Amino acid sequence: MSDSDESPITDAEREALLDRVNSPSATVGATVPDEIDVDGTALDLSAFIVETRKVDTVPPALDRRVSAARESLRAERERRVDRLETDALDRETAESLAEGAIGIDRALNALEGIRRPGFADEHHADTVESHERWLAFVDQVR
Repeated sequence: MSDSDESPITDAEREALLDRVNSPSATVGATVPDEIDVDGTALDLSAFIVETRKVDTVPPALDRRVSAARESLRAERERRVDRLETDALDRETAESLAEGAIGIDRALNALEGIRRPGFADEHHADTVESHERWLAFVDQVR
């Protein structure tokens, strides 16, 4: 580690990292961390997401686990961002906190996309409703 990595980050560097973490496009190209420490407990995040994504629909017991995981991940992300905003940090630690928060966001996005009972039916109904609104609009224009 170089001396520059051990020196405290500047306010401008802190703002740049916070901007990156809070950017809507931050998760583009980001990977889900294989493992993440949440409240002192190691969570095998990558395996958990693979497990939840491969089922056709999420049964109630798994849905409760997914909800609890999302809640824990959101709290961990908030802790990391809070540290990034307020703590005296060296560059390496600040970068690690930022990357961790972005990885958590990526994991949360993946968990939001899992299928629940009726997902296909809801999607189909939404699509039909959208098409009906579009056709009603076209009819009004004519």
